[in-house]
Amino acid sequence: MKICFVIAEYNPFHNGHLRQMEIIKRDIHPDYTVIVMSGNFTQRGEIAVLDKYTRASHAVLAGADAVIELPVIFSTANAEVFAKGAVSLINSVNGQKTLCFGAEKADKQNFLKVAKILSDETQKFKSLLKDGLKRGLSQVKARADAFKSLYGDIDDGIISSPNNLLGLEYTKAILNLKSDISIYPVLREGDGFNQKEITSFRPSALAIRSAISENRKEKIKNAVPSFVYEDLPNKLPNIDDFILYSILSSSEKDIKNIPDCSEGLENRIKSYAKTCFSCEELKEKVKTKRYTYSRISRIILSSALKIEKDILKKCLENPPYLNVLAVNGQKKEILSYLRSNSDIPVLTRVNDLSELSKLARDCFDKDVLANDIFAHAVKRNIKQFGIEIINA
Repeated sequence: MKICFVIAEYNPFHNGHLRQMEIIKRDIHPDYTVIVMSGNFTQRGEIAVLDKYTRASHAVLAGADAVIELPVIFSTANAEVFAKGAVSLINSVNGQKTLCFGAEKADKQNFLKVAKILSDETQKFKSLLKDGLKRGLSQVKARADAFKSLYGDIDDGIISSPNNLLGLEYTKAILNLKSDISIYPVLREGDGFNQKEITSFRPSALAIRSAISENRKEKIKNAVPSFVYEDLPNKLPNIDDFILYSILSSSEKDIKNIPDCSEGLENRIKSYAKTCFSCEELKEKVKTKRYTYSRISRIILSSALKIEKDILKKCLENPPYLNVLAVNGQKKEILSYLRSNSDIPVLTRVNDLSELSKLARDCFDKDVLANDIFAHAVKRNIKQFGIEIINA
């Protein structure tokens, strides 16, 4: 069975994502296209624009055959862990697997070459990386400088662009798992990943979210499929009060146990939280050249969701489950295939929860908490479990 996987957030789904779907159908010709998608919270440490079931439905309407939820312990982690978690789920499915991802440089062989170098980091590379971090460089900048110092420009920009970086992490995860997943990078077209203004037919998801936050929703209409536009909210959901309360009610020791929190950062977060009245204000005060805005966002959100280093580490070593959010009504047989050809439990109904180990159930409980928090943010009941059958 030939399956094409895509790891995505779809926050929200836009024309660039639609183009990727079209390329998959045109070039890869899979029997099934399966999306591994972040749930209600994302890798930037933010609440999603729309709930996971609505976004999963959009993916199916756009051409996906099934959407699997990326557990929140992975979806809110740094790029390396995000990629490892998602790839570990894909690796648990048997079959001829291809991972398709967008990139600023869609050179498959270069991705494989650079990923192999970075997967076998030399002592010299580690030393240069450490020196860069000591000089106050961000992890991304320090890593890029160390690589360039040792290997020149053979990366062709792979380690310095956002989508390339994530694609590189996917490729590294595949190599480290010794997986048979093949990669298929697709050239990303349209506005840049961090472009905040809508200037083309294919803007960034960030630009779309910015337009919503600035009450300029009408600017989005030509940037997303009509079925997405109809579901977009008039304002972004907000859980600032919940996050700030969670930090204030947590000890420094609790915060220190959150993934990516190190070197006394918990003290800085706890101290500033007492005088800040929004998460934006807190992030701006806590961030430094080395501790980026996104990193702080992930730490404070993970603190609120009670995601600790221990459970994250264990779940990376033991992929928990495949929680199916939505399926194409014309391709429902994909569910039978996944059940028969996966090394981990496939969740489609309540009874399936009995198959989970204690670790997997603890992971699932984090997803439930995330769902509850999202429901309160949007003031709307959202089902905890089950599949959306979409007749696409």
